[in-house]
Amino acid sequence: MTVTDTLPRRSRAGILSVWIAAAVTGLAIGLFVPSDLRAAWMAVALGACLLLAFAVQLVGGRSHGFTVRVAASVVGALAVLGIVSLGFGLAAVVPG
Repeated sequence: MTVTDTLPRRSRAGILSVWIAAAVTGLAIGLFVPSDLRAAWMAVALGACLLLAFAVQLVGGRSHGFTVRVAASVVGALAVLGIVSLGFGLAAVVPG
């Protein structure tokens, strides 16, 4: 009897790649976009991460658990972008 892995290694890599893309995009937005436009660009970055998550999971070719993998990718990207924007928001408040 073989035990199947609930989330194969390739699926984890796809989810993590979306999270890394969200981190890189969030840092680029925080560094290069004026502070009054950052929130709007973070929403655009989250939309791009959603499209990237669909593309990555479709390339994987597994239909079983597709929705769960895309949801994990997008929710993780939302958390990453939230943490990045929180960091830039706190940096703007702290006198320096």
